[in-house]
Amino acid sequence: MSEREDLGLEDSPLSDFLGFELLLSEQDRDLLGSVRSFMTREVEPVINDYWTRAEFPHELVPGIAKLGIAGLAYDGPGCPGRGALVDGMVAMELARVDPSMSTFMGVHGGLAMGSIHLCGSDEQRERWLPAMARMELIGAFGLTEPDVGSAISAGLATSARRDGDEWVLNGEKKWIGNAAFADLVVIWARDEEDKQVKGFVVEKDAVGMTFDKQEDKIALRVVQNAEIHLHDVRVPEANRLQKAESFRSTADVLRVTRMGVAWQAVGCARGAYEHALRYTKERQQFGRPIASFQMVQDLLVKMLMNVTAATAMNVRGSQLQDAGLLADEHASLCKAHATVRMREAVGWAREVLGGNGILLEHHVGRFVADAEAIYSYEGTREINTLIVGRAITGESAFV
Repeated sequence: MSEREDLGLEDSPLSDFLGFELLLSEQDRDLLGSVRSFMTREVEPVINDYWTRAEFPHELVPGIAKLGIAGLAYDGPGCPGRGALVDGMVAMELARVDPSMSTFMGVHGGLAMGSIHLCGSDEQRERWLPAMARMELIGAFGLTEPDVGSAISAGLATSARRDGDEWVLNGEKKWIGNAAFADLVVIWARDEEDKQVKGFVVEKDAVGMTFDKQEDKIALRVVQNAEIHLHDVRVPEANRLQKAESFRSTADVLRVTRMGVAWQAVGCARGAYEHALRYTKERQQFGRPIASFQMVQDLLVKMLMNVTAATAMNVRGSQLQDAGLLADEHASLCKAHATVRMREAVGWAREVLGGNGILLEHHVGRFVADAEAIYSYEGTREINTLIVGRAITGESAFV
């Protein structure tokens, strides 16, 4: 029996060197194994083709729905309520095979369902969450705008005007994942009367809401981002998220989903590392596998150190989230650290493969490209360091 079998890790990926999966209950480990099996069996063989064509594999959605992972951490109506740690590891497992599919689920099950779970009334949660958990309705999250990204809290320009029992929305959104095919889009807009940011659930057929799919991306090409144009879109008061009264509500959603992105970063790094490790055992040079070369082993171990360190930090962040103790600065530290370590790791994986590292057939090139998007969204490294810096110094460096 090998050492990994002694630890009960024979079914775990080689990137889980210290056995973090052992922190999960048996039930949660079984779920993680089911996700891993589905991604390996159904997604990995086809994802390069979809990535090349910048299309989304809609036929895989029913299989993902059967896994029961949408809104995994939430305890709202119809939601699994399994906790943040297993939710994070599932996001990591998805990204280990394809960061685009992890992003798709992060937008739907994290941002969209999270907005309704955290900011919706009991009636709204009952109305939308069960169908979203079954993935009968797919959600999107409309916050970022063409002219403002990191400064969205102060610069959000999309407007909302109350008109009787309806709200009239006008504005533009950009980089909205899933928007090209979503059934529900959570739109964040500034109330013209009190100047506060409020959330609205807009159904896909709403008159005045149109979409332009964003083309020619070099990262997360499977994710269907779109620009949203809102021209006098009327939304009933019943679709205004009743507990969202300021940008603080938006920040509450982003805090927990930022942890999800930190886990996606670890998954992206793990995927690149595992493909590189397999490659070094198969690739022969000078009559022996390159895995036997000192410089190659050095790169592999540096990748593993990054993956392991980022996983450890994320585990603690998710434990704090499960305990109700996760603060903005905790999530920001995890996201900043994980994405920096990811960027290094995928670069080293590309280096190990040499020229083959840019060929999709070896997968590593896809992880290198996708890492660039994960590095920037849900708060750039700079923004996250300023959030942590404010927490440790007591001084705000935001302009």
